[in-house]
Amino acid sequence: MNVSGMVWAGTLVALTAVLLADLFIIGRRPHEPSVRESSLWVSFYVGLALLFGAGLWVTAGGDVAGQFYTGWLTEYSLSVDNLFVFVIIMARFRVPRKYQQKVLLIGIVLALVMRGGFIAAGAALISQFSWVFYIFGGFLIYTAINLARQGEPEEDEFKENVLIRWSRKALPLSRDYDGAKLTTHEAGRRLFTPMLVVMIAIGTTDLIFALDSIPAIFGITKEPYLVFTANVFALMGLRQLYFLVGGLLDRLVYLSYGLAVVLGFIGVKLVLEALADNNLPFLNGGDPIGWAPHIPIWLSLTVIVGCLTVATLASLVKLSRDRRRELAEARR
Repeated sequence: MNVSGMVWAGTLVALTAVLLADLFIIGRRPHEPSVRESSLWVSFYVGLALLFGAGLWVTAGGDVAGQFYTGWLTEYSLSVDNLFVFVIIMARFRVPRKYQQKVLLIGIVLALVMRGGFIAAGAALISQFSWVFYIFGGFLIYTAINLARQGEPEEDEFKENVLIRWSRKALPLSRDYDGAKLTTHEAGRRLFTPMLVVMIAIGTTDLIFALDSIPAIFGITKEPYLVFTANVFALMGLRQLYFLVGGLLDRLVYLSYGLAVVLGFIGVKLVLEALADNNLPFLNGGDPIGWAPHIPIWLSLTVIVGCLTVATLASLVKLSRDRRRELAEARR
């Protein structure tokens, strides 16, 4: 793809306008959204992503659109996994439900800014050093194995990172929340509220997740424009998705295994592509390895959709069986 500066600028302006409108709506009326409201917003953002992909199909062709859709679906599924940790953070810091929307949105905006830096760094590395794909691929395979072993995190397994611990110790914090404000007055002093620490927790936790998701999407496409837009569209509807499926997350018991297979598949894909384009002098004399295939985008999309579908259906089947077992035991 040859994306002009005008296209980049127009895309950034349009996406920023959507995020600002979202922030304005939340700022006017903090509340806990209903299932209907959350469903409409999630449908809106998914529709935007599908429409954007259709625009790419018309202007740049089906292969580019396929790369975007596959990358977006991968990032979206990994973002759903982030929600497990978001639920734990909200519970740990006892954030009132009606203020959680603002926390999530600001945390997501911070994550988008930081992810932009990751994407720029990753694109620069790839353009200069093709062997980076060996590192990306190996890291994703390692992450997939760990995810399959550990499953989804429990509340008592959540560890506060260094920045969160530093914030608790170094910043003058009030004991209680003051609405959704970041600062408050207490005994004549201006203090930060726990809301600031929560936003730091959300933003930094999502940044940690980016260490998995950014290499994963570079395994789908090497185009920085597609990597960035797929990340933005995946994160924009995350706030509403949190309220829509938050109560079901602990029941999707096999989702982590589905995501582990996806990450493992992309990791293997990256390693195979690195072998096919090999230029490391100590491997095959610096020549490409002929037997290593390039996995087509349609196969990647099929594997990703298939893994997520099987994981979700298996979780729902288990949930149904558990409910029937509980009813049978209650009747005894």
